Amino acid sequence: MKLDAHWMPFTANKAFKANPRMLASASGMYWTSGEGARILDMTAGLWCSNLGHGRESVARAMYEASVNLDYAPSFGFGHDASFTLAERLAALAPGDLNHVFFTNSGSESVDTALKMAIAYQSARGLGSKRMFISRERAYHGVNMGGTTVGGITTNTRTFGRWAPVDHLHSTLDIERNAFSKGLPDFGADRAEELEQLILLHGAENIAGVIVEPIAGAGGVIIPPKGYLKRLREICDAHDVLLILDEVVCGFGRTGSFTAGIEFDILPDLFTVAKGLTSGTVPMGAVFCRSGIHDTIMASAEGIEFFHGYTYSAHPIACAAAHACLDIYEEEGLFTRVNEGIGKYFEHVLHNLKDLPEIIDIRNYGLLGAIEFADQGSEAPVGVRVFQEAWKQGVMLRGLGNIVVMSPPLVAEESHIDEFAEKIWRSIRTVTEEQRMTA
Repeated sequence: MKLDAHWMPFTANKAFKANPRMLASASGMYWTSGEGARILDMTAGLWCSNLGHGRESVARAMYEASVNLDYAPSFGFGHDASFTLAERLAALAPGDLNHVFFTNSGSESVDTALKMAIAYQSARGLGSKRMFISRERAYHGVNMGGTTVGGITTNTRTFGRWAPVDHLHSTLDIERNAFSKGLPDFGADRAEELEQLILLHGAENIAGVIVEPIAGAGGVIIPPKGYLKRLREICDAHDVLLILDEVVCGFGRTGSFTAGIEFDILPDLFTVAKGLTSGTVPMGAVFCRSGIHDTIMASAEGIEFFHGYTYSAHPIACAAAHACLDIYEEEGLFTRVNEGIGKYFEHVLHNLKDLPEIIDIRNYGLLGAIEFADQGSEAPVGVRVFQEAWKQGVMLRGLGNIVVMSPPLVAEESHIDEFAEKIWRSIRTVTEEQRMTA
């Protein structure tokens, strides 16, 4: 098999094709590599396979949908499964987040939410409100809107920003909050920066603020106690919408259906994807408060919102989402993190803190990160630990000097123990090699 034709996303293509890591199959908590090795999945794929792998009821639902209705156009047409799914999701959402717009990914969900915010402000006669405020180290997908509001410089450096945007500083504060378990104690005051940015740019120009409740790809950055509530208060005081990007956090990863529920924050819009179908088929969604939806609906006759996708509410994706929701509900997975496995993960993770070069461990629910001291090397420690862990039989994610974990919600203590043993060996191997070559 030749590898040249496939231009891989977010991958060092030359390095990968010289030494590929191939996946052949998956079941439960494990992958099988192309060489036949059993690999523990400690990342739920890309934060998405919340139910583990190979759920037969989901596969059957997708097959039956493909036989019955393999496609249905969503522009001016509908099918039952999309309406029942939207109703089911809205019933899970807090407050008056009663309306659901379907997309195909987290990136599309973010761009849709940004356009909804602008459309809402325009419908109110406030057309100057077109700017957004995001946060450093934020990841909001890679479409043009998400790239614009994103705060990871490597993702924007080549492409620039296509709309007016400013960024809050990240809340990561290792000096004061290193090795925090759950929400860190210090840093809620950083929310006050939003007040200053609104005064700088003018509330009359700002459509919304978009943040991840817990920043995922930026390094699993946990919000300080009180920080998100203060953002909500400042947005309310200045008539600015608050958008929560729940693509990583949604569907039980923090111990509630969404992190907004977990942290008692009611957003105006929130985005989901990944866990909606447990990674089995692309699908995303935006949840919208009734006042925003109704204002846009009343603003025009005919098509009220000129936006959508060919595959919005695809019948097979809707079937997969329904089947996944059945499993979430039947197995109590939205809150399973609170029933012991979250604390066990936290305990095991923090037991690693005395290993060489570790400067921080942070966690919430079934999200965790280990950060290493920056050695200034071409191959950061986190990336090398990720590579060694693959050899040891566990999939992690390497983000520079950080490794992150987001295991499926069905993980048992035995899986966490296996992870601990293998990452311990991986860190020891990498730091010993580093010491020998210093």
